[in-house]
Amino acid sequence: MDNLEMRILEVLTDDARTPVGQIAVMLGRTEAEIAAAIAEMEERRIILKYPALVNWDKVDSGEVEALIEVRVTPQRGHGFDAIAEQIYRFEEVHNVYLMSGGYDLLVMLKAPSLKKLALFVAEKLSTIDGVLSTATHFVLKKYKNEGVITDEKQVDRRLKVTP
Repeated sequence: MDNLEMRILEVLTDDARTPVGQIAVMLGRTEAEIAAAIAEMEERRIILKYPALVNWDKVDSGEVEALIEVRVTPQRGHGFDAIAEQIYRFEEVHNVYLMSGGYDLLVMLKAPSLKKLALFVAEKLSTIDGVLSTATHFVLKKYKNEGVITDEKQVDRRLKVTP
């Protein structure tokens, strides 16, 4: 990966809606060069998606978000990959990470209700061959998400008027 690609990724990570023309000006390149580099990174699956970061605490969606620690027995010849693949194929699952420490996989998911999330763990996740145990942690509030402070206090910057 060259320096131009890294700089483009930094700009898009900060704001995925940055127009190609603006990126070109920022990096001192032509729009055609930037567009070609972005298209190539999409083709090589370096850029996978352009998501919006939403503060779901301000939206009454009723969704429940959880992080689940999963201990597994690795499969001969496949290690953790085969079990991770079974898990990430479920629609509810948003992220799966191989971890070091007291558990093997970290599964992040969303469900429309606490009951549906509990059913996912009981009927889908824990029944997979090789899953030894799970520990579910529910997200109660996000203070910072993807580097953005979501719970920033509004500061009154007006001058105080006294009689």
